[in-house]
Amino acid sequence: MIGVFLTWLATALSLLVVDILLKGVDIATFPAAIIAAIALGAVNASVKPVLSTLTLPLNFLSLGAASLVVNGFCFWLASLFVPGFHVSGLIAFILGPVILSFVNTLLSRYIAERRPDLKLESSSELKAE
Repeated sequence: MIGVFLTWLATALSLLVVDILLKGVDIATFPAAIIAAIALGAVNASVKPVLSTLTLPLNFLSLGAASLVVNGFCFWLASLFVPGFHVSGLIAFILGPVILSFVNTLLSRYIAERRPDLKLESSSELKAE
C-alpha cells in the first residue's frame, strides 16, 4: 500500500513540475495535484487501453505518433474530473504527458534507489487490485 501512495506522490510532484514548465497546464494546489495523480491513474487504467486498441491501425501507420495524441487525450480527460487542474492548448496537450512521464520516471527511480525495499506500483499492477 505504501508503494501505491509513493506512486501517487511521485506523479503529483511530476504534475507540479509540468505546471512549472508548461504554460497551458495549471494546477492550483498540492491537494489538487494529488487528486489529479489519482485521476490520471484511473483514466490510464480504464480509458487508455480502449483508445490504444482502437487507434492501433493509425498508430501503426504513423509509426507511433498516434500514441502522443492518445496520451494527450487521457491527460486532458483527467483534467476534466479534477477541480484545480486545467489543460489548455495543443502544446500542453502533447508535451504535458511527455514531460510528466520523463519526470515521473526520474522520481520513481530516485525513490527506488533510496528505498529498494519499497516497490512502486505500476499502472498494470494497480489494475489487478
